[in-house]
Amino acid sequence: MLPHYLNLTWLNHSSQLQSTPNKLTGHDHSSGNSNLTRRALSLSATSKGQKIGGKTAGRHRDSPARRIQSYPAMAEAPCGIEQVPDVELIEHQKEKDGETTDLHGENGMPEERKEFVPPAVGMEFESYDDAYNYYNCYAKEVGFRVRVKNSWFKRNSREKYGAVLCCSSQGFKRIKDVNRLRKETRTGCPAMIRMRAFENVFWIDARSRAACGYFSDVIYIDNTYLSSKYEIPLVALVGINHHGQSVLLGCGLLAGETTESYIWMFKTWLTCLSGCAPQTIITDRCKVLQSAIAEAFPRSHHCFGLSHIMRRVPEKLGGLLNYDAIRKALIKAVYETLKVIEFEAAWVFMVQRFGVVDHEWLRSLYEDRVRWAPVYLKDTFFAGMSAALPGETLNPFFDRYVHKQTPLKEFLDKYELALQKKHKEETNADIESRSSGPMLKTRCSFELQLSKLYTREIFKKFQFEVEEMYSCFSTTQIHVDGPIIIFLVKERVMSEGNRREIRDYEVLYNRSAGEEIPSKYILSRWKKDYKRLYIPDHGSSRVDATDRVQWFNQLYRSALQVVEEGVISLDHYGVALQAFEESLNRVHETDEASLNTKPIRDDDDADEFEIEGDCGITEYVGQTGAIQGENPIPPAFGMEFES
Repeated sequence: MLPHYLNLTWLNHSSQLQSTPNKLTGHDHSSGNSNLTRRALSLSATSKGQKIGGKTAGRHRDSPARRIQSYPAMAEAPCGIEQVPDVELIEHQKEKDGETTDLHGENGMPEERKEFVPPAVGMEFESYDDAYNYYNCYAKEVGFRVRVKNSWFKRNSREKYGAVLCCSSQGFKRIKDVNRLRKETRTGCPAMIRMRAFENVFWIDARSRAACGYFSDVIYIDNTYLSSKYEIPLVALVGINHHGQSVLLGCGLLAGETTESYIWMFKTWLTCLSGCAPQTIITDRCKVLQSAIAEAFPRSHHCFGLSHIMRRVPEKLGGLLNYDAIRKALIKAVYETLKVIEFEAAWVFMVQRFGVVDHEWLRSLYEDRVRWAPVYLKDTFFAGMSAALPGETLNPFFDRYVHKQTPLKEFLDKYELALQKKHKEETNADIESRSSGPMLKTRCSFELQLSKLYTREIFKKFQFEVEEMYSCFSTTQIHVDGPIIIFLVKERVMSEGNRREIRDYEVLYNRSAGEEIPSKYILSRWKKDYKRLYIPDHGSSRVDATDRVQWFNQLYRSALQVVEEGVISLDHYGVALQAFEESLNRVHETDEASLNTKPIRDDDDADEFEIEGDCGITEYVGQTGAIQGENPIPPAFGMEFES
């Protein structure tokens, strides 16, 4: 069964979490003076696994069971809210120390008035009823009554999957009811929670499925929205296309940041890829993700995004006495060392010089160094997503489309907008790369060579490196090994603060290579015609006669190849369009021909149905799929008939 949970969100709140109006502290909840207290915060906390209503509450986020989460938002407090001083809170807690809650498992009612744990992040319940009973008991303990403001049911059953529970005094009387003599009970109490049940969901559209065939060699698992507690628990699988643009390879909404949820998502995605795992996987530093990737992608090279690590430097090290000096030493060790021995020496110097040998974050970072430090990853292909230079970052795929409070319905609309924008960018880049050649800046033969092969954006990156050769000087030969010559070269490089520094590099030169770049060093995935010439390997070419998903995948891939060829020129476009139209007409003819064959249910045998046709012969098709009759010839491709 898929992991799922109930998500509970506080809707009444100020900059400090406000709880409910409270009779126990002398506030009249039913009167017009609906003052609130921080009573919820004065209640003593439960330990992990405390029983509530016969169920376990307070389990942590790594459990796949149903879960209630409480998120205090940052709205302004309503008028008239009374703040209880911290001293009073302490007194409340002292009075309640040592008391526990023992509820009946069947009805969730307390045997006597005792301490009750307030809703908190990580609490879990087996069902909606358990969650409702818990909050109802909590409300009685605190001093207010609960009513169901809204609820949602599954379409084909009466099972609830979500609800908004509020105080019975929530809202205000309607204008037309103001003059009624009935006692006022609606006083605008803001106490309210929202519960929703989630299960893991994964989806991948046709365009993303096709992109997986070309660009799933390196993927970035973007869990920003899940780990940062966004309204939607979104995880995106992102790749890089032949223009260096990000492409979506699949999406998931996960019930929680658990190893089980991640493994389920990754294995589901692998099924869509016919089991072809990525070569390199980039993620944030996360033990849960690390365990899931080891299970789902044992042969992939799992690396940590360097930009994610460097982004946390101010947070993790900002409180240290010599922060600025430590940050500069760290940057030098990470970005300026070219050999492992240099990195190790620079790291030892940093931690000893500034007395941070025992710093927990730096120590754990050093233990994971082979997964993020550039000197250890020279042989790892990142497709441009390594962010190995200062200032480079891995941006979320849905950046500027999703914010912390974006609801699911709004996200689905923005999802389409984001994909349309990305597709348009790729199409424009394809047209630009094919229609005109870039301007050359040197007389190097290999610059001309790659200008004819690579897409415009990728060639610009290569061209920049060619230009930077002119920053090199003082070339000194230091070693010769057959055709290989090693030179010591000095180069002026840009450093922090836009200053140029002089650095020494060892350069290997192969005299037998000639004036052009050997073909083995030219990556096909960056070529202009990559999607035309490369046929993705999706495993077996055999298609299951009962699997419509495989039918769709095969048809989409075949059609996509025609599209890639069709946009080369106007003549290609005309031929491709005509082929599509002819194919569609032939499919329609097949539909018309099939109308002459009508299946009829046989009332005497529910396992069979009749096939009636103009030939006057009736046979039966059983559950086995065999035609029962006198020596029938099974249908086969290529069979011909007169009518």
